[in-house]
Amino acid sequence: MTDDTVTYTIEGPDGETDDLELPPGLVELLQEEDESGPTVVGDMALISFVQQVHGAVHHAEGEPDPEVAAIEEQAREQFEQRLGITFEQATGHSH
Repeated sequence: MTDDTVTYTIEGPDGETDDLELPPGLVELLQEEDESGPTVVGDMALISFVQQVHGAVHHAEGEPDPEVAAIEEQAREQFEQRLGITFEQATGHSH
C-alpha cells in the first residue's frame, strides 16, 4: 500500500495481531458523530462476518450444518446488540 494510509491493529484472543491499512478519510465517511474510528472498523467487521455466515446458512445448497446455523444465530444477536437494529433492517434482506 502507499504511505498515504491509516492503520488499525486487530488483536486476537491469544495476542496475535494483524494490521489493516485503509485510505485516509474512509472510516470518517462512515462515522456517526460520537463514534470512534476503531468502533466503525469493529462495526464493519461484524457486518461482514454476519453477511458471510448468513450466506453459508441461507444461500448454500443443501441443509446447513447445525453448528454453523447456531453460530449464525449468535452472530445475528451480537449484531443487533451492537448496532441496535436487526440484520434484516440493516440490509433490507429477509427470509
